[in-house]
Amino acid sequence: MSPLGSQDGTCFRQREGFAWTLAAAREGPGLMNYAYEIRRQAEAAPRAALPAVTAALWKAFGEGHLSEAEAEALSGLIEAKSIAPTPVARPRKAVGSRPRTDASMERRRRWAASGRLPPGLAARFTVGEQAVLAIIAVETVKRGDCRLCHEHVAATAGVSRSTVKAALRQARMLGLVTIEERRLARFRNDTNVVRITSREWAAWLRLARSDERSAVPHQPGGGVKLVTRTNTPVSYAVNLEGWRERKGCRKATGDRSAGASPQMHEPGIQGISRAG
Repeated sequence: MSPLGSQDGTCFRQREGFAWTLAAAREGPGLMNYAYEIRRQAEAAPRAALPAVTAALWKAFGEGHLSEAEAEALSGLIEAKSIAPTPVARPRKAVGSRPRTDASMERRRRWAASGRLPPGLAARFTVGEQAVLAIIAVETVKRGDCRLCHEHVAATAGVSRSTVKAALRQARMLGLVTIEERRLARFRNDTNVVRITSREWAAWLRLARSDERSAVPHQPGGGVKLVTRTNTPVSYAVNLEGWRERKGCRKATGDRSAGASPQMHEPGIQGISRAG
């Protein structure tokens, strides 16, 4: 049914109720019954039913059950109520659980999809609980255990504090983690120490860590530097003792008389000496 039809139906039922009220008022002892009933109905009726109250008012006035002064007073009351502004509902305060904002949902899904839990174990938790356990896994890989408070984990994972407690309770019940409570005083405790005891989960984290290390490329200027040799053809012998002796400026310009032996540059003298 359309909203207009439903509104018409509501007005029709209100009109029937006013007609029954006026009929009952006719049987009363005095004329004040009409004025009283119409005023009561006008004050209690919603804005959509005010036309029915107005029709009943003028019908009673036409039949002589209301005086002119009473009719004018009731008409002014109905008109004032019809033009009164509709009260605006106050926005609901965000109390109780953490509100579902876009940023919190994004953090929750990103941590849950980070792959910090094996698929078999992740299937036993909700998305919010997976995000909580992923943060605990990251802290365990970095420091050996997780000592973050519940509020810190909840704000990072985008969940509520109760979700953090439920995730840790479920993980401890399944034998995945151990929780050590650290009491400082009678009414004051330090943060709990959460340690991963599941062999499957620990092996999964070691495998994921080794994959991350192998996937990181070697940056130039850091770590081990690999030297790649280049095949450069040259017209002279490289790294020879004879070439190292010719590094002087005189020898480099081709002064053969200064560096060469007399036996190599005077073959005629060698022949004469041998012949003699």
